[in-house]
Amino acid sequence: MTFLTPAFLRGSRTVRRTALAVLLMAAVVGAATWVVFHSPVLGVRQVEIIGNAVVSAQTLRAAAGVPAGTPLANVDVDEVGSRVRAVTEVESARVEREWPGTLLITVVERTPVAVVPVAEPAGERSAGGSPAEGGKTNGSRTIEVYAIVDRFGVILDRVAVAPPRFPVLRVQRPDPGDPALRAALAVLEALPDDLRVNEVRVPSVRSITLKLADGRTVLWGDAGRAAEKGRALAAALAEPGTFYDVTSPRVVTIK
Repeated sequence: MTFLTPAFLRGSRTVRRTALAVLLMAAVVGAATWVVFHSPVLGVRQVEIIGNAVVSAQTLRAAAGVPAGTPLANVDVDEVGSRVRAVTEVESARVEREWPGTLLITVVERTPVAVVPVAEPAGERSAGGSPAEGGKTNGSRTIEVYAIVDRFGVILDRVAVAPPRFPVLRVQRPDPGDPALRAALAVLEALPDDLRVNEVRVPSVRSITLKLADGRTVLWGDAGRAAEKGRALAAALAEPGTFYDVTSPRVVTIK
């Protein structure tokens, strides 16, 4: 005959309680995992856009491509940021989760800084800058339009008439990878904020010339030592003259 001692009974109850606790804990963890990663309870209810002025929030939400109800924990914020940055007008984007159900997208839009003349087939645009009726070209003739670019050379728009507030960059092609365009933009960034420039000519990256709004001319040379040349030019412009050579910023020539 088998006798169940009190100690044995107490041990059995302890084992049962431990097993039950483990099962309950597993159930809680499983339920929490399901709620966080698979259910719409903690899903995306709102995609909030901050920092946009030119691009509409609707456009940025469409670019983000996150359907309502997607579990917030499953959203790949890096991938969403990459899709938003693919919008031409967006320079940078940061994507964050805000529990329980908000996806926050903060963008910095590109700022136009200059225009670049480009040739287009005649007829692609009307005189007002919009596409001509029917989009027909007029033989092989071309017309000059202006590409508006940001500090990286990214084209933001094309217009028929250059906005007077932007300097005109005379380079071969408006492409972010064009060394001449990059050189011209580097020069603009080095200039004093209050200096108005009408035109930057870059026949080669070693020969950059500026035409100021007041008619004075600046021979800049190459894009090297841009910050030093900018400071030298700012000081030299206080002296009378029509031509300023800052190719060697330590020895500025004024004529």
